[in-house]
Amino acid sequence: MTAREALAQAERRLAVAGVESPRVDAEWLVAHLLGTTRSGLATRLDEEVEGLEPLLARREAREPLAYVLGEWGFRRITLQTDARALVPRSETEVLVGRALELAAAFDRPRILDVGIGSGAIALAFKDERPDAQVTGIDVSANALALARENAEQLGLEIELRLGDGAEAAAEGWDVVVANPPYVASLDGLPPELRREPEVALLGRGEHERLAQAADATFIVFEVGDDQARDVADTLERLGYVDVGITSDLAGVDRVVDGRRP
Repeated sequence: MTAREALAQAERRLAVAGVESPRVDAEWLVAHLLGTTRSGLATRLDEEVEGLEPLLARREAREPLAYVLGEWGFRRITLQTDARALVPRSETEVLVGRALELAAAFDRPRILDVGIGSGAIALAFKDERPDAQVTGIDVSANALALARENAEQLGLEIELRLGDGAEAAAEGWDVVVANPPYVASLDGLPPELRREPEVALLGRGEHERLAQAADATFIVFEVGDDQARDVADTLERLGYVDVGITSDLAGVDRVVDGRRP
Protein backbone atom coordinates (compact mmCIF):
# COMPACT_ATOMS: atom_id res chain seq x y z
CA MET A 1 0.00 0.00 0.00
CA THR A 2 1.07 3.61 -0.39
CA ALA A 3 2.15 5.75 2.54
CA ARG A 4 -1.07 7.73 2.12
CA GLU A 5 -3.16 4.57 2.45
CA ALA A 6 -1.06 3.33 5.37
CA LEU A 7 -1.57 6.61 7.21
CA ALA A 8 -5.33 6.46 6.76
CA GLN A 9 -5.54 2.85 7.91
CA ALA A 10 -3.28 3.38 10.90
CA GLU A 11 -5.09 6.53 12.04
CA ARG A 12 -8.46 4.80 11.81
CA ARG A 13 -7.39 1.73 13.74
CA LEU A 14 -5.52 3.66 16.42
CA ALA A 15 -8.54 5.90 16.98
CA VAL A 16 -10.72 2.83 17.50
CA ALA A 17 -8.12 1.47 19.94
CA GLY A 18 -8.42 4.64 22.03
CA VAL A 19 -4.96 6.06 21.32
CA GLU A 20 -4.92 9.70 22.36
CA SER A 21 -3.21 11.05 19.22
CA PRO A 22 -3.99 8.56 16.41
CA ARG A 23 -2.90 10.80 13.52
CA VAL A 24 0.41 11.74 15.10
CA ASP A 25 1.19 8.13 16.02
CA ALA A 26 0.24 6.97 12.52
CA GLU A 27 2.67 9.50 11.07
CA TRP A 28 5.45 8.29 13.38
CA LEU A 29 4.89 4.67 12.34
CA VAL A 30 4.81 5.32 8.60
CA ALA A 31 7.75 7.72 8.74
CA HIS A 32 9.74 5.09 10.62
CA LEU A 33 9.02 2.49 7.93
CA LEU A 34 10.08 4.93 5.20
CA GLY A 35 13.21 5.94 7.08
CA THR A 36 12.19 9.57 7.21
CA THR A 37 10.86 12.12 9.67
CA ARG A 38 7.25 13.09 10.27
CA SER A 39 7.87 16.36 8.45
CA GLY A 40 9.39 14.43 5.56
CA LEU A 41 6.23 12.41 4.97
CA ALA A 42 4.52 15.13 2.95
CA THR A 43 6.71 14.51 -0.10
CA ARG A 44 6.56 10.70 0.10
CA LEU A 45 2.86 9.92 0.43
CA ASP A 46 2.72 8.11 -2.91
CA GLU A 47 5.61 5.76 -2.10
CA GLU A 48 4.97 2.12 -1.27
CA VAL A 49 5.36 1.15 2.37
CA GLU A 50 5.85 -2.36 3.80
CA GLY A 51 5.88 -3.80 7.32
CA LEU A 52 3.10 -1.70 8.84
CA GLU A 53 0.96 -4.49 10.30
CA PRO A 54 3.22 -5.81 13.09
CA LEU A 55 4.05 -2.31 14.31
CA LEU A 56 0.46 -1.12 14.08
CA ALA A 57 -0.81 -4.18 15.95
CA ARG A 58 1.60 -3.47 18.81
CA ARG A 59 0.49 0.15 19.02
CA GLU A 60 -3.17 -0.91 18.86
CA ALA A 61 -2.47 -3.06 21.92
CA ARG A 62 -1.36 0.20 23.59
CA GLU A 63 2.32 -0.62 23.74
CA PRO A 64 4.16 2.72 24.11
CA LEU A 65 5.03 4.23 20.74
CA ALA A 66 8.70 4.57 21.67
CA TYR A 67 8.89 0.83 22.37
CA VAL A 68 7.24 0.03 19.05
CA LEU A 69 9.67 2.25 17.16
CA GLY A 70 12.63 1.00 19.21
CA GLU A 71 14.15 4.44 19.50
CA TRP A 72 13.28 7.90 20.75
CA GLY A 73 14.83 11.36 20.55
CA PHE A 74 15.88 13.16 23.73
CA ARG A 75 17.45 16.62 23.51
CA ARG A 76 20.32 16.13 21.00
CA ILE A 77 20.59 12.34 21.16
CA THR A 78 18.58 9.34 19.96
CA LEU A 79 18.19 6.44 22.38
CA GLN A 80 17.26 2.82 21.97
CA THR A 81 13.99 2.26 23.82
CA ASP A 82 12.29 -0.88 25.08
CA ALA A 83 10.45 -2.24 28.10
CA ARG A 84 13.60 -2.41 30.24
CA ALA A 85 13.26 1.29 31.14
CA LEU A 86 10.88 4.24 31.11
CA VAL A 87 10.29 6.09 27.86
CA PRO A 88 12.37 9.31 27.81
CA ARG A 89 9.98 12.26 28.09
CA SER A 90 10.12 15.91 27.12
CA GLU A 91 9.49 16.92 30.74
CA THR A 92 12.76 15.26 31.69
CA GLU A 93 14.59 17.40 29.14
CA VAL A 94 13.77 20.33 31.43
CA LEU A 95 15.50 18.49 34.29
CA VAL A 96 18.65 18.12 32.19
CA GLY A 97 18.53 21.76 31.18
CA ARG A 98 18.33 22.95 34.77
CA ALA A 99 21.11 20.60 35.89
CA LEU A 100 23.32 21.92 33.09
CA GLU A 101 22.70 25.47 34.27
CA LEU A 102 23.77 24.59 37.80
CA ALA A 103 26.78 22.58 36.62
CA ALA A 104 28.08 25.60 34.71
CA ALA A 105 29.68 26.72 37.97
CA PHE A 106 32.11 23.77 37.90
CA ASP A 107 35.04 22.65 35.78
CA ARG A 108 34.78 18.91 35.08
CA PRO A 109 31.62 18.59 37.21
CA ARG A 110 30.97 15.32 39.00
CA ILE A 111 27.39 14.31 38.22
CA LEU A 112 25.33 11.45 39.65
CA ASP A 113 22.14 10.34 37.87
CA VAL A 114 20.04 8.29 40.29
CA GLY A 115 17.77 5.84 38.49
CA ILE A 116 19.52 6.05 35.14
CA GLY A 117 16.98 3.93 33.22
CA SER A 118 17.68 4.11 29.49
CA GLY A 119 20.53 6.54 30.15
CA ALA A 120 18.64 9.58 28.85
CA ILE A 121 19.66 12.07 31.54
CA ALA A 122 23.24 10.92 32.02
CA LEU A 123 23.98 10.59 28.31
CA ALA A 124 22.37 13.90 27.39
CA PHE A 125 24.48 15.53 30.09
CA LYS A 126 27.67 13.91 28.83
CA ASP A 127 26.79 14.86 25.26
CA GLU A 128 26.37 18.52 26.20
CA ARG A 129 29.14 18.68 28.82
CA PRO A 130 31.87 16.37 27.50
CA ASP A 131 34.18 17.38 30.34
CA ALA A 132 31.73 16.13 32.99
CA GLN A 133 32.41 12.99 34.99
CA VAL A 134 29.01 11.31 34.84
CA THR A 135 27.91 8.30 36.88
CA GLY A 136 24.56 6.56 36.59
CA ILE A 137 23.11 4.14 39.12
CA ASP A 138 20.00 1.97 39.05
CA VAL A 139 18.49 -0.91 41.01
CA SER A 140 17.53 -2.61 37.74
CA ALA A 141 20.19 -4.65 35.96
CA ASN A 142 17.99 -4.64 32.86
CA ALA A 143 17.85 -0.85 32.80
CA LEU A 144 21.61 -0.65 33.24
CA ALA A 145 22.10 -3.01 30.31
CA LEU A 146 20.00 -0.71 28.12
CA ALA A 147 21.89 2.36 29.33
CA ARG A 148 25.16 0.62 28.51
CA GLU A 149 23.94 -0.21 24.99
CA ASN A 150 22.95 3.41 24.47
CA ALA A 151 26.27 4.68 25.77
CA GLU A 152 28.16 2.41 23.40
CA GLN A 153 25.96 3.31 20.44
CA LEU A 154 26.43 7.04 21.09
CA GLY A 155 30.13 6.73 21.88
CA LEU A 156 29.70 8.48 25.22
CA GLU A 157 31.73 7.32 28.23
CA ILE A 158 29.93 7.24 31.57
CA GLU A 159 30.26 5.10 34.69
CA LEU A 160 27.40 2.66 35.35
CA ARG A 161 26.62 1.09 38.71
CA LEU A 162 24.05 -1.34 40.08
CA GLY A 163 22.87 -0.35 43.54
CA ASP A 164 21.02 2.01 45.83
CA GLY A 165 20.91 5.64 44.75
CA ALA A 166 20.84 7.11 48.26
CA GLU A 167 24.05 5.34 49.22
CA ALA A 168 25.77 6.56 46.08
CA ALA A 169 24.44 10.10 46.57
CA ALA A 170 26.24 10.27 49.92
CA GLU A 171 29.67 9.90 48.30
CA GLY A 172 30.10 13.58 47.39
CA TRP A 173 29.08 15.18 44.05
CA ASP A 174 28.76 18.53 42.42
CA VAL A 175 25.27 17.76 41.14
CA VAL A 176 22.89 14.89 41.91
CA VAL A 177 19.97 14.54 39.49
CA ALA A 178 17.05 12.17 39.82
CA ASN A 179 13.66 11.40 38.34
CA PRO A 180 12.56 9.06 41.14
CA PRO A 181 9.29 7.09 41.22
CA TYR A 182 6.45 9.35 42.26
CA VAL A 183 3.25 7.54 41.23
CA ALA A 184 1.14 6.21 44.11
CA SER A 185 -0.94 3.74 42.08
CA LEU A 186 -1.31 2.44 38.54
CA ASP A 187 -5.08 2.77 38.81
CA GLY A 188 -6.45 5.20 36.27
CA LEU A 189 -3.19 5.54 34.35
CA PRO A 190 -3.19 5.20 30.54
CA PRO A 191 -2.56 1.64 29.29
CA GLU A 192 0.76 2.73 27.80
CA LEU A 193 2.10 3.85 31.16
CA ARG A 194 1.12 0.57 32.76
CA ARG A 195 3.37 -1.19 30.22
CA GLU A 196 6.45 0.62 31.54
CA PRO A 197 8.54 -0.77 34.44
CA GLU A 198 6.65 -0.49 37.74
CA VAL A 199 9.89 -0.15 39.71
CA ALA A 200 10.53 3.16 37.94
CA LEU A 201 6.96 4.43 38.39
CA LEU A 202 5.55 3.39 41.74
CA GLY A 203 6.80 4.91 44.96
CA ARG A 204 6.64 7.82 47.33
CA GLY A 205 9.22 9.34 49.64
CA GLU A 206 12.24 8.88 47.37
CA HIS A 207 12.76 12.61 46.93
CA GLU A 208 13.16 13.08 50.68
CA ARG A 209 15.30 9.96 51.12
CA LEU A 210 17.72 11.06 48.41
CA ALA A 211 17.84 14.67 49.56
CA GLN A 212 18.54 13.62 53.13
CA ALA A 213 21.34 11.26 52.12
CA ALA A 214 22.97 13.37 49.43
CA ASP A 215 26.37 14.96 49.87
CA ALA A 216 26.18 17.28 46.88
CA THR A 217 26.44 20.97 46.16
CA PHE A 218 23.22 20.85 44.13
CA ILE A 219 20.37 18.39 43.96
CA VAL A 220 17.85 18.46 41.09
CA PHE A 221 14.59 16.49 41.00
CA GLU A 222 11.83 15.86 38.51
CA VAL A 223 8.49 15.75 40.30
CA GLY A 224 4.93 14.74 39.54
CA ASP A 225 2.00 17.05 38.96
CA ASP A 226 1.17 19.13 42.04
CA GLN A 227 4.23 17.82 43.93
CA ALA A 228 6.71 20.65 43.36
CA ARG A 229 5.75 22.76 46.37
CA ASP A 230 5.86 19.79 48.74
CA VAL A 231 9.29 18.71 47.47
CA ALA A 232 10.59 22.28 47.68
CA ASP A 233 9.36 22.51 51.27
CA THR A 234 11.10 19.23 52.04
CA LEU A 235 14.41 20.53 50.68
CA GLU A 236 14.12 23.68 52.78
CA ARG A 237 13.28 21.65 55.88
CA LEU A 238 16.41 19.55 55.27
CA GLY A 239 18.56 22.68 55.16
CA TYR A 240 18.89 23.30 51.43
CA VAL A 241 18.99 26.94 50.31
CA ASP A 242 18.24 28.78 47.06
CA VAL A 243 15.47 26.24 46.43
CA GLY A 244 13.89 26.81 43.03
CA ILE A 245 11.07 25.44 40.90
CA THR A 246 11.17 25.23 37.09
CA SER A 247 8.13 24.68 34.88
CA ASP A 248 8.02 22.38 31.86
CA LEU A 249 6.87 23.46 28.39
CA ALA A 250 3.25 22.88 29.41
CA GLY A 251 3.61 25.31 32.30
CA VAL A 252 3.54 22.57 34.95
CA ASP A 253 5.96 22.93 37.87
CA ARG A 254 8.21 19.99 37.03
CA VAL A 255 11.74 20.45 38.40
CA VAL A 256 12.85 21.32 41.93
CA ASP A 257 16.44 22.08 42.89
CA GLY A 258 18.35 23.22 45.93
CA ARG A 259 21.88 23.93 47.15
CA ARG A 260 23.68 22.71 50.23
CA PRO A 261 25.00 25.76 52.13
